[in-house]
Amino acid sequence: MTRDRRPLEARTPAQKKYLCAIKSHCLTFGIGPAGTGKSYCATAMAADALASGRIERIILTRPAVEAGEQLGHLPGDLNEKFSVYIDPFRDILHQRLGKGAVEYNLRHGRIVAAPLAFMRGKTFGSDTFVILDEAQNTSIAQMKMFLTRIGEDCKVVVNGDVNQSDIRGPNGLADAIERLRGLPGVRIHEFDREDIVRSGLVRAVIDRYEVEA
Repeated sequence: MTRDRRPLEARTPAQKKYLCAIKSHCLTFGIGPAGTGKSYCATAMAADALASGRIERIILTRPAVEAGEQLGHLPGDLNEKFSVYIDPFRDILHQRLGKGAVEYNLRHGRIVAAPLAFMRGKTFGSDTFVILDEAQNTSIAQMKMFLTRIGEDCKVVVNGDVNQSDIRGPNGLADAIERLRGLPGVRIHEFDREDIVRSGLVRAVIDRYEVEA
């Protein structure tokens, strides 16, 4: 994949507001349906910040429970098991940085990808851009653990769709939004179906499922 050197531009007014929120807040929640560009915008912004030297490290994480599968049930060693969760990030990073730069930064710890459980005991230091994706699959305890890792001068983005949780019981994303709404330094940005850019079909599919519900 050839590196895309063009400046990151929003495709919709909602994406523009989301990018501005990330720039101006320590902690930003991006919530809404699939296909709105939440993960792409956050990851592309992190990649561009790394390339320009504005940050020193990117941390990418997801809960290791999705669509009924658990990390321990997947074949392979730890890196192979988690690759299924990091692949969406990898495609965006390749686009914004180039494949060679991504592999170099992964080897040297400037891009770190790990299951959410591996964040326990760590502190997100200065000059770090952290993205938690699929956050609707966190428990309340997991979300609290993650949010209490935030150190000074780091940028944290939490993305997910509160209506698509694959875990039983309350999810940490919905709980955190209610607890942290209005807190200084925190922005909660909501996308809706009209903001879907992936395809018109995705929007139609979501509409049908919500009608069925």
